[in-house]
Amino acid sequence: MSGDATDSEAEGESTYPDVCVVTHPLGGAGENATRTLLEILSAITTISLVTAGLPEGSTIREDHEVVELTTANTGESIPVAAARFLLNQFRMCRLLARRDEEVVLFYGAIAYFLPICCAKLAGKTVVLEPRGNVPLTLRLHWEQRVPGPIARGLAGLVWGLERLGYWLSDAIVTYTPSMASSLGLERFEDKLYTNGARYVDTERFTPRGPFRERDHVVGFLGRLDEEKGIRTLAEVAKRLPDDVTFRFIGDGALRGWLESELSDEIAASTVEVTGWIDHDEVPDQLTELQLLVMPSAPTEGLPTTILEAMACGTPVYATPVVGVPDVVKDGETGYLMEDTSDEAIARKIQRIQTSDDLRSMSHRCRTLVEEEYSFEGAVERFAGILDAISQRGMVSGMEKRNTDGTDAVN
Repeated sequence: MSGDATDSEAEGESTYPDVCVVTHPLGGAGENATRTLLEILSAITTISLVTAGLPEGSTIREDHEVVELTTANTGESIPVAAARFLLNQFRMCRLLARRDEEVVLFYGAIAYFLPICCAKLAGKTVVLEPRGNVPLTLRLHWEQRVPGPIARGLAGLVWGLERLGYWLSDAIVTYTPSMASSLGLERFEDKLYTNGARYVDTERFTPRGPFRERDHVVGFLGRLDEEKGIRTLAEVAKRLPDDVTFRFIGDGALRGWLESELSDEIAASTVEVTGWIDHDEVPDQLTELQLLVMPSAPTEGLPTTILEAMACGTPVYATPVVGVPDVVKDGETGYLMEDTSDEAIARKIQRIQTSDDLRSMSHRCRTLVEEEYSFEGAVERFAGILDAISQRGMVSGMEKRNTDGTDAVN
């Protein structure tokens, strides 16, 4: 954080507006990403969270002020999901009208058009921070359940709501410049901030021993779902030589199919399927890999798994989607997957494994995360964003406040 901000904190005052974070129903990766954002913001100013469906046992409730609109998620049925989506928006409107925070940050909930309008009418500053390509994610999900034209039409409606939200907002924050470009946000450049904060706990996620001592294990970590390219990776695993083990770390809808499809390889110990693992076990798993392979669809903004792997000194081979190319720099901190056929991926993995670059690349991965994605770096970046917003006069009537709530002398 800048020297001025540090001095202000030392004197017991905050120069930043209070922030209310609004998200869609949380679960799994969404909960982890939201926790990260809340930790960053709470190091800068006073925050609260408005959400729905927060998983039981989530530590977010213990660490931050949380307002839960409902414990129900969006539901399996598309009509039920749509009804809950609309109902939650009305609930959010009523709630936001009564909140005191000067800034409302919609995190991932970019299509929440009604609450965005309500916040604007209440004189609050509206900031939108997408987590990824939600319309594409929903389309891929819906295409498994309804005819393609219907899925595309529904996804198009969500896309339209997002565009309206971007147009109404006072500021837009993305993880990286490539993410902004991928989501088509260049037209909003006058209110666009492309250095949004992400961070990795570099003490927990750290190399465990020399890279040269790692076994010939490559793998995937995440949800075993269609959008993650799991069916392609199954074919890749079949094509790799017997001295290379492919490890699938995680759980999901395709786990049963995967274990059946690769039963012979699992029996021969050339493929491993770990199932669900606790987040505390993730660093150990990532440190055992020589290479993380991520042929994902362009749905996520910047997968946390990629940053965590690099913090562990594990290079990444991933599709160049959304914010990934700003972190996985081809030939420096990993490899970009231009050809996503199983034959091409398998050939590339074999070439990578026989290369002499992996050890030095492992060191560069760790260095990049330490320099750009530490907690301190993330706090400094987001403090700069809030400062820029306030300097532009977006926060109406914003004043410096002491931590006891009294006005400070400027």
